[in-house]
Amino acid sequence: MSDRRFNKLKLYAEFTDKTMTQVIDELIDTLPNIKNGDSDARSRSVP
Repeated sequence: MSDRRFNKLKLYAEFTDKTMTQVIDELIDTLPNIKNGDSDARSRSVP
């Protein structure tokens, strides 16, 4: 992870009064579920 992205994440966590782990967990929860056997998940559109 670049320093710029790390700092952006850190600032966002501070601004929202959350830990960086909480911010990452919430981001992961927004990712779409991938079915087993889907070998090319890159072709899926992410909302």
